[in-house]
Amino acid sequence: MNNSTDFLTGTVKGPGELPHEFLFITKDNDKTRIGEFVYYRASTGGEDKRIIGTIKGRKLVRNLPDSFLSDPSTPPLTVSSLIGLEEAEEIYEIAVETIGYFSDKMKDFVNPRIPPNPGDSVFLVSSGNLARVLSPRAYHQVGSAHIGSLLTRDAGEVPVVLSVKDVVSTHLAILASTGSGKSYTAGVFVEELMNNYNRAAVLIVDPHGEYHTMSSIMGDEQFFGEDGYKPEVKIFTPENIKVRFSTLTEADIKYLLPEGTSDKMAHFLSQAFRSLNEKMKAERRQDYAYAYHDLREEVQRQKYGDEKSAGEGGNVSSIDGLLWRLDSRFDRPDSIFSAQDHIPLKDLFAPGRCTILQLSDIEQHEQQVIVGTLLRRVNKARMLTTRGEAQPNTENFLDYPVFTLLEEAHRFAPAGTSVVSTNILKQILSEGRKFGVGIGLITQRPGKLDQDVLSQCMTQIIMRIVNPIDQQTVAQSVEGAGRAMLAELPALTKGQAVISGVGINTPVMCRIRPRITQHGGETFDAPTEWMNWHSAGSQEKREMSDSPYLKPSSDKKPEKIGKIRI
Repeated sequence: MNNSTDFLTGTVKGPGELPHEFLFITKDNDKTRIGEFVYYRASTGGEDKRIIGTIKGRKLVRNLPDSFLSDPSTPPLTVSSLIGLEEAEEIYEIAVETIGYFSDKMKDFVNPRIPPNPGDSVFLVSSGNLARVLSPRAYHQVGSAHIGSLLTRDAGEVPVVLSVKDVVSTHLAILASTGSGKSYTAGVFVEELMNNYNRAAVLIVDPHGEYHTMSSIMGDEQFFGEDGYKPEVKIFTPENIKVRFSTLTEADIKYLLPEGTSDKMAHFLSQAFRSLNEKMKAERRQDYAYAYHDLREEVQRQKYGDEKSAGEGGNVSSIDGLLWRLDSRFDRPDSIFSAQDHIPLKDLFAPGRCTILQLSDIEQHEQQVIVGTLLRRVNKARMLTTRGEAQPNTENFLDYPVFTLLEEAHRFAPAGTSVVSTNILKQILSEGRKFGVGIGLITQRPGKLDQDVLSQCMTQIIMRIVNPIDQQTVAQSVEGAGRAMLAELPALTKGQAVISGVGINTPVMCRIRPRITQHGGETFDAPTEWMNWHSAGSQEKREMSDSPYLKPSSDKKPEKIGKIRI
């Protein structure tokens, strides 16, 4: 297709089922695909405008008789020509959902609500015009994120470029079934954030260790700036992740206790927690990094009576039971909870830096507490800094916006239940826009993600979804994408997505671009691995090894960072 010439494709038949829809007739079966863009002309405000719409449905209104199609060895048109039917071709009725004309002043679509007249010509929008009106940012412009290209055109013909400002301020959701490319797509977006024309402050919460390959951008000149800018990547491995105990809330501590903790034990814990914090407040030491044993002492102080009198008004058994439960979680040599000072937020977030927290091998309840604690700290720092209440060079001073990407988001805001990270996520998603705290959620099970959380992500990248419950959740929670495009989700293949929301001018079907960095979440080729295990070279290595198992070779690992205190 010519990049700059609009193509005449059909003729308006009349109105569609809904007020903002119309039908047109065409013989073109190649270009009138679901998700394609067409327009008709209308006069509004004394000006001739192209009223653009997207194709949402199609059906045959005239087709060849079944008898013409019964012999697969004879072309149907050959049969029709033999009996004098020279014009026996299929005719299609196409349903179009009107978007409107693009206003250069507003940089958005305006629907004048002027329907086309029967007989009006319908044109396919040229690729050049589509590239100009679909994306709110130009390719490689400051604040742009080149995600891919329009799926209904040739690869690269119509770039799909998101507005980073709108995506990070109003939050992002990447939704897809396993193997559809959600982590790959997230990697593409992070590449755009770290490039010279964005230089973002990004944190990735990585439960599976898939994002370590992002470290390759540090040596890639494609990301460098003429002023000397080079992106930075820091990776914190599980053994180095620590949480400062005094940053835990009472709810965090109760959440981490084993099942079977009685209401009476929870009461004594509340009393001890309040007593400890009142003591810190009285001493004007709110930022004092008290340790677990300080709380433990407050719990013990409540003990009265002895073992014999426990049933006659004493509380020894309850206090001892509470202490056992607390010790089992917080008084372990390998505990992630520490009394030491945490790393300042500016060491975790900085413009031009991508920080990766690898949470693999950390128990899920502790993962939720790590995320909840970190998000509370970030949100508090941005609120105080924005309001002018945080002094420079203090712990709560963070003078630039930040973006946090949560992989396996349904772990941190599950549907039907509330965990310690759910409430702070809801708060940031509803208020973070005012303070420059952006959130990106990635999940393979939208049905297991809290719908209030999902519905507040105003830009969506939705890939192949086959589970009916997940499809229904997306349809109920995502407002921007039309029903016709959502109906295409099961038919999408790997690397294809429906993108909608405030980050793009109108919903589009997109082909995700190739990543610059290597994808860290590739599926293992088990048969190949098994065959390699039996190869002569592999057997020889096993015979020479002290271990009965072949030690896998490892690629060069990124630099490990010192302990992180959250």
